[in-house]
Amino acid sequence: MKVFAVSDLHLPGNQAKPMDVFGENWAGHFEKIREDWKSKVGEEDIVLLAGDLCWAMALSDALSDLSRMKDLPGRKVFIRGNHDYWWSGITALRAAAPDDSFFFLQNDCVRFDGIVICGSRGWACPGSADFAASDEKIYKREGERFRLALQSAQKVRQEGDKLICMIHYPPFNMKKEPSLFTDLFEKSGADIAVYGHLHQNAGAYPLVCERGGVRYYLTSCDLLGFRLAQIL
Repeated sequence: MKVFAVSDLHLPGNQAKPMDVFGENWAGHFEKIREDWKSKVGEEDIVLLAGDLCWAMALSDALSDLSRMKDLPGRKVFIRGNHDYWWSGITALRAAAPDDSFFFLQNDCVRFDGIVICGSRGWACPGSADFAASDEKIYKREGERFRLALQSAQKVRQEGDKLICMIHYPPFNMKKEPSLFTDLFEKSGADIAVYGHLHQNAGAYPLVCERGGVRYYLTSCDLLGFRLAQIL
């Protein structure tokens, strides 16, 4: 069983949101991702999608994009990104899943053979360029939500299981300074964390790095060349 990751697909969600306005490289981007996905992912593999799936404003509109992923192999694990306005109550979302290969995480986890995956949205971290005083309250709230996700994971984690954390926002600033999120990951014994949110403005954030015993993967699809990254 392999684990792959890709995020920030920004599919249309029945909105007039062509992504090639952000650069010619975005032209036909979902077809590029689909082709790569089908070439490397097996039915028992896992694909992590760390937020910003589509521009839809309502779940009914997002279902058109989710349905386009139904024929893609593997078990698909999603968390919410800052642009996923369609992500309504988790119960309704799970009930609307196109089939049983779709898993939606919201401050909780899922376990497959030897792998526990937990996830929450996160927030901008102190020291980030876009962090303001007004962000402090939300940052602390999102830290608490991730603590709940990790508590859920520890309840089902068995000896020898790998623990993967999914978060949409970068869990540290450009200097990779400690944050509520990195502290939680390290204290919980996480092996891997995947995140997205960043695009052409990724700056000093590398695609892969390690800190505190955790291996971090930045998985925004354009930064990956519209391919999936294998993380395990």
